[in-house]
Amino acid sequence: MLVLSRKIGERINIGDDIVVEVRRVAGNRVTLAVEAPRSVRILRGELLQPATEFRDEGTAAQTPSESSAAEPYVVTHERFAAVNSEPQTLS
Repeated sequence: MLVLSRKIGERINIGDDIVVEVRRVAGNRVTLAVEAPRSVRILRGELLQPATEFRDEGTAAQTPSESSAAEPYVVTHERFAAVNSEPQTLS
C-alpha cells in the first residue's frame, strides 16, 4: 500500500486516466474528488460487501446458462442498477 500526504487542491494521478484530488479537510474528515472513466467501478469501502452480495443474489437466481449472459451491476450513488454492456435498439 502506498501512503501519501497531500494538501488541499493537490492531486494524485493513478495510471493515465484516474485522478484523485483533495478538496477539503475539516477536522478528521477529508473530501476527495475522483475523476475516472465510467467503466471504472468506484465504491466506498462499506458498500463493497453489500454490492457483492447483491450481485451474487442476482446470479444465484439464474440458471448456469443465464448467468454467463448476466448483466454486470454498477453502483451509482447509493442505488444498484443493472447496466447492459451492449447497446439496444428499439423495434
